[in-house]
Amino acid sequence: MPPFRTGPRRRRFGDFGERVAASHLEAKGYQILERNWATREGEIDLIVSRGSDLIFVEVRSRQGRSMGTPEESITGRKASHLRAAAAAYTQQHPDAPPNLRIDAVVIELDAKGRVLRVEQIENAIEDDS
Repeated sequence: MPPFRTGPRRRRFGDFGERVAASHLEAKGYQILERNWATREGEIDLIVSRGSDLIFVEVRSRQGRSMGTPEESITGRKASHLRAAAAAYTQQHPDAPPNLRIDAVVIELDAKGRVLRVEQIENAIEDDS
């Protein structure tokens, strides 16, 4: 599979990464609250909680490094959309846990699609205020 995907194939690849990320987070004690939560500001792949923490999660998957590492693919524009979407979520859910952050879960696959690395990067996107 080439590293650049479009259409349904790209969606399936993204869905796979999100399933891997959700399993990884659940194994670490996080509760999945939402998957693919969308607003006009953007989409949040996963919204999870643990204790008094509410975490918005951007999932990035890469097969090979020809396009860089998964974490390198989070642009400033994407970060801005995630901040705006997280703010919209908290406005719509005033009872949400009080401690907020935006994490990334990055997944690297080998050429055969086997998972090589799954890593949660806490506070991958910081509040720009």
